[in-house]
Amino acid sequence: MNLKLEAVNLLRWLHFVALTVGGGAAVVALLLSGFEEGREDLQGLAATVWAKVVVWAFRLALIVGITLLVVMIQGGQNPLKNGSYFHIKLLLVFVLVGLSEMTPKALAAGKRGSALLVLVLFLASSFAVYNKGLFGGRLKSGPEMPVTAATSFTAR
Repeated sequence: MNLKLEAVNLLRWLHFVALTVGGGAAVVALLLSGFEEGREDLQGLAATVWAKVVVWAFRLALIVGITLLVVMIQGGQNPLKNGSYFHIKLLLVFVLVGLSEMTPKALAAGKRGSALLVLVLFLASSFAVYNKGLFGGRLKSGPEMPVTAATSFTAR
């Protein structure tokens, strides 16, 4: 068995894990912010979770994503030429990361709007990646099945 660990696959996996952790922690922080109202023992917990988990996960995902783009371009692939889906994704990601950096202060002040907008941007960017054919990206075609069976029925 020939196991080969390629840099692109490793970076894609790490990018996926960082995004999953960031998106999941964003949901948790948003839920915690709802529980903070009227409870002094929970005040600031959502902002702390956001600052310690969400921000760092999205930062790591951005760094790994840029590294993945560079490695892919060096390998002869260029995702920037796959249509407008990648440009839409980049725009959403940069707005998401910038807004994510400002969200802990808003959560500490009891405002959830930016946290909700970050979550919506996360969902929109993942939608753009998953449905890249809607935005002009090339879809990967699966392996073609050879047609070897006869289509006519022969009676015995």
